[in-house]
Amino acid sequence: MRRRILAGGAVGLALTLALAACGSPEPGEPAAARTGRSLVVWVDEARAGALEGLAGPYGAEAGVAIDVVPQTSETLRDAYVRAVSQGEGPDVLVGAHDWLGELVTNGVVQPVELAEPDAFAPAAVEAMTYDGVTYGTPLSIESVALVRNNALATTTPATFDGVVAQGEALVAAGRATRPVLVQQGEGGDPYHLYPVQTSFGAPAFRADEDGSYTTELALGGEAGHAFARFLGSLAERDVLDPAVTSDVATQAFRAGESPYVLTGPWSTAAFVEAGMDIAVLPVPPAGDLPAQPFVGVQGAFVNNLSLHQEDARAFVGDFLATPEAQLALYRATSRAPALTAALDRITDDPVTTGFADAGAQGAPMPAIPQMGMVWLYWGSTEASIARGEGDPAALWDQMVHNIEASIAAEL
Repeated sequence: MRRRILAGGAVGLALTLALAACGSPEPGEPAAARTGRSLVVWVDEARAGALEGLAGPYGAEAGVAIDVVPQTSETLRDAYVRAVSQGEGPDVLVGAHDWLGELVTNGVVQPVELAEPDAFAPAAVEAMTYDGVTYGTPLSIESVALVRNNALATTTPATFDGVVAQGEALVAAGRATRPVLVQQGEGGDPYHLYPVQTSFGAPAFRADEDGSYTTELALGGEAGHAFARFLGSLAERDVLDPAVTSDVATQAFRAGESPYVLTGPWSTAAFVEAGMDIAVLPVPPAGDLPAQPFVGVQGAFVNNLSLHQEDARAFVGDFLATPEAQLALYRATSRAPALTAALDRITDDPVTTGFADAGAQGAPMPAIPQMGMVWLYWGSTEASIARGEGDPAALWDQMVHNIEASIAAEL
């Protein structure tokens, strides 16, 4: 499916309305048939409608024909890299920041200069930066948070252990069936547990002086052992359970079976639709350090081989960095805008602003290729700890050894 926005060179609402009245051009008509200037934008289905609505007025003023082409999110990155490597593909890509390692390595994106980098959430700009170079305009941010059912609890302890204890008291009183719901599954889910892990001082990779991730693992040693032992205790306290999948956690929380669930903005619509009174809070630490969730950032990138780079840079670097553009994307996805001025306009949405506050403490998910080796062993190890298949610290050490060996083999 291809959504097409055609715009002439004149500026103003009259032209936009005239174009709308004329309808779309015939299939197969060149994108630049009316203007001689065009941009093709690839984006996932969730954001396509909003981007389409933005592209019309923008194209009318800029004199650019813009084709918004929805893509399946699961295959978007690979399709883009393959297309550009064959001399095809779009001028602009909208996608996740953790694709950057592959995109930069393949030479399919170019640096993007942000006119006001301080206008964005710091983690969002950091996410769009690879080896000290910014490659995209941040559009939205997301992370996990602690979601509370206000019908079961109205205050929240300052530590994760305290949260579990509060939930245990509700279970003992017959008001809940689980202290805290943490999505797992048979293969584990380290993404949801990561803020707890970082509070022990065991992030995935070490960072250098400018904040860029190195290839040196940081999740081992005594900090890693402490976290692994804590995971073992969570399993014993009926918090960490491979049987609790994403669907199980969402349904159980919606049914009022637990005062808390660790989840992201992708789940809360179900709670709001059910009429639940919820609060979205930063994840409390379990160790001595702040809990830092992974922050995911959606951004807009410019094809390094585009024949329309000046127009693409203007669309990505200028227009998509406006509050109006970012608010339109927020309305389509319920993800917090990366631009602070846009976030300041949605103070009447405590769910989204709650996730933004939780993400403000986070760190971007590593975009380096070596992160794939971490995922390969990480979740299965946590699932083994949850099932009591060995000493937690020993299982963690074996995981670190396997990841380090895999990274060394690739370097």
